[in-house]
Amino acid sequence: MDTTRRSARLVAALLVLTLTLLACRAAERDPATPRPAASPGTGPPADPGIDPSVAGLDPELRAAVRAATRDAERDGVRLVVTSGWRSRAHQERLFAEAVESYGSEEEARRWVALPDESAHVTGDAVDIGPTDGAYWLGQHGAAYGLCQTYANEPWHFELLTAPGGTCPEMLPDGSSAR
Repeated sequence: MDTTRRSARLVAALLVLTLTLLACRAAERDPATPRPAASPGTGPPADPGIDPSVAGLDPELRAAVRAATRDAERDGVRLVVTSGWRSRAHQERLFAEAVESYGSEEEARRWVALPDESAHVTGDAVDIGPTDGAYWLGQHGAAYGLCQTYANEPWHFELLTAPGGTCPEMLPDGSSAR
């Protein structure tokens, strides 16, 4: 099997695995259950009723996700923030794990940003699950200003337009320059 086909199969397998893990993680979360607050000095302000990955989001992004979540529920679709704000240390760990998994920094950057480049570290991105929730938001997100950023990550959304506006063209992957 040539290198291109092997790489394509690996990417497809990893995408399926990632989506499966996100769906499982989302299914295990009960949005009504308070999450532990971040340790002092490591994250957003502690609020015992809000998951730190949501509390650390940009307020406009958080409001847009909440509005979309309400409307998706009316359509019978559940939206769950499977990942939102991340600490710099957590993003560094994710990148190191991706380098290990993908075999090179170049390939890892297609899927995981460096901490200085991650919209999650600044609170400007959310990953949405389960799969039908991400699909719903991909179809309706522009109404809230939420846009799928990367073609290879159907779960990753950022506030990239005014509500009701037009989303910019998706980038191929996280290694692409904005």
